Amino acid sequence: MFQFWGTGSSEAKALVDSINVRSTENFNWTFIFILAVVFYIYWTEIDRKNFEVIYAGLALYGVHWLYEICNAVIGHVWGYPLWSVSNQSTTFILLIGVCWELSMMFSIAGIISFKMLPKDRSKRYFAKNGRKGISCKLVGALEMALLFALFESFLAGTDNGSFLWVYKWWGVLPVFITTYIPFFLASNYVPDMEPKKRRRFLIGLWGLVAVLLIVLIPLGVI
Repeated sequence: MFQFWGTGSSEAKALVDSINVRSTENFNWTFIFILAVVFYIYWTEIDRKNFEVIYAGLALYGVHWLYEICNAVIGHVWGYPLWSVSNQSTTFILLIGVCWELSMMFSIAGIISFKMLPKDRSKRYFAKNGRKGISCKLVGALEMALLFALFESFLAGTDNGSFLWVYKWWGVLPVFITTYIPFFLASNYVPDMEPKKRRRFLIGLWGLVAVLLIVLIPLGVI
């Protein structure tokens, strides 16, 4: 049921080799419904002027896209990406490691994580007797990262190959440390940045993502 490391099996490699990136073969109307839900969530927060929530969502989602681009480049250079999704598990594959449903989930994951923080985001756990304690934002990021890593291990163990890990050294632990912790650190810390730094971070992040997509997709790299 759960798979904690890549198998390196010929079956996993065959599933990755068969992936049709941006093919509409399995397209269906859930694509539109999911997009509408995401629009509703973001527009509701904008209407309520909850801009910190929007910053959290955009921060994580931008980091997510940067990771997915890097993963696709790894797949192009070394033959197989660190992670991928199968044709059978989705309506549309955006890049080799991310499908539409997964990407839309990440578009709101930062919002969810930020909303789960205490109202007082300066709160620190274990802060007594002169100890500074641990920031609630860091604890929240670690908790969400662990939850997502464990859920990914469930997806990696599904019969239809919803999520594929080919390399034997790649699995729950590296996913938790190198991927999900940075994701949720971004969503939990960026909203409280000094405005100029936050603006530079988000513009720089999304600008880099846009340039990489514009350049690498036509070249056939991703």
